[in-house]
Amino acid sequence: MITFICSLVILLLGYMIYGRFVERVFAPDRRQTPSLVLRDNVDYIPMKTWKASLIQLLNIAGTGPIFGALMGACFGPVVFLWIVFGSILGGAVHDYMSGMISERHGGGSIAAISGKYLGPVGLYAMRVFSVLLLMLVGAVFISTPAMLLAKITPGFSMNFWVWEIVIYYTIATLLPIDKIIGWLYPIFGAVLALMAVLVAGALLISPDFTLPELVLENMHPKGTPIWPFMFITVACGAISGFHSTQSPIMAKCMVGERSGRKIFYGAMILEAVIALIWAAAGMAFYGGPEGLSAGLAGSGPGGAVFFISNGLLGKVGAVLAIVGVVICPITSGDTSFRVVRMIVAEWIGIEQKSWLSRIVVTVPIMLVGAGLTQIDFNALWRYFSWSNQTLAMVALWVATGYLIKHEKYRFSSIVTAFPATFMTAVTTTYILMAPEGFRLPAEVSYPAGIGCALVLFIIYITKAVKYESQGPVPPLVPMQQMRRQAAMQRATQMAGLQ
Repeated sequence: MITFICSLVILLLGYMIYGRFVERVFAPDRRQTPSLVLRDNVDYIPMKTWKASLIQLLNIAGTGPIFGALMGACFGPVVFLWIVFGSILGGAVHDYMSGMISERHGGGSIAAISGKYLGPVGLYAMRVFSVLLLMLVGAVFISTPAMLLAKITPGFSMNFWVWEIVIYYTIATLLPIDKIIGWLYPIFGAVLALMAVLVAGALLISPDFTLPELVLENMHPKGTPIWPFMFITVACGAISGFHSTQSPIMAKCMVGERSGRKIFYGAMILEAVIALIWAAAGMAFYGGPEGLSAGLAGSGPGGAVFFISNGLLGKVGAVLAIVGVVICPITSGDTSFRVVRMIVAEWIGIEQKSWLSRIVVTVPIMLVGAGLTQIDFNALWRYFSWSNQTLAMVALWVATGYLIKHEKYRFSSIVTAFPATFMTAVTTTYILMAPEGFRLPAEVSYPAGIGCALVLFIIYITKAVKYESQGPVPPLVPMQQMRRQAAMQRATQMAGLQ
């Protein structure tokens, strides 16, 4: 119990102290935001900070901090360290910078921002990679709720629920953001947080369950090494590249830069709290990593969530489990496809204000997403996890490039360069040795992964020294000029459609 409570306290202090430090590095000001300057009543719509924060939480959460935390807990209580420090130093920094840099660039996608700071090759590579990741995310968040719905409704097959969810995703992707997302998602975000609080409360007061204390050893029943597998398995609860695709959604809706820490950094810390609770609940309910691993193998992550919720909270828990494993992933899945629509439209130059243009882009995307659900779920999750963490690594290097070019003190970019270097080592090592990767021995994979990270860190130091000696910071494009550019772009697109 001491480890669990200390972890919660550290997460809170991380938001209050390190979050303010990161905010000071970025230096938000009182400039007008894209929601006010580029408002189109479809994607660019001003929202209150509390609503944007809850929507951001739901957009980035889904089943990620639940399923990933449960699978990560199979490594033992050491997973707490990754959830706590990974989120404070990596995940929350990643989300904040992704959202704020997008806001500074008119609500641009992570692909568009990558093109600005990594060049044309980075632009096209990130477009392809981010669309691929989002399609995998969407497929995962179709499959997981469909599987549970099929279990609790014997008369309906999984394929039936797949198509029902796809139809909903299509509608939500087409509608303006303030219709379904802006109306229902703050409520669901609050329910997700309530679910975690109730589970934590039940763990703390019940005499039948013992919360694990920190042990610095690998307790995985199969002997799977912590490095790099745990850092890939626990994605959304610590750091997730998926979030860099979601943060621009709220960057288009925030009404002031100073609310960014609450919306982006704060939502990630809340997600880490949820992951921490579920990791503890999994080990406590199943009696340790070995029992949890057996439970996951027998009923899958969705079944484990259902049994834990029902066992801790009774009928209320069963209802909350349905919310957590059905509604929450659906609310992340539809925003995944929404971002794919925006990236594809941005890529091929189709305006998104009219219904027809949105339908033309959305329907093919949804058909591909439905097709991906036919892939084995375990393989789908592994590929999603690696691509997710790889995108996080790239997004952190993009943020580092932004800070080097635009901050007065270029070496303050260490706040993003440090986690970027770490994630470079993790993702490179994983793909070299993983079963779905190159399957190289650890003797080769470990030095190669660390070596790759060191090379990129040396390049970063070189770039920071270069820009530090160049003097004044180059200004970003003023918002007024951005408004004129957007108007000219819309006029050009409309002329091409006529």
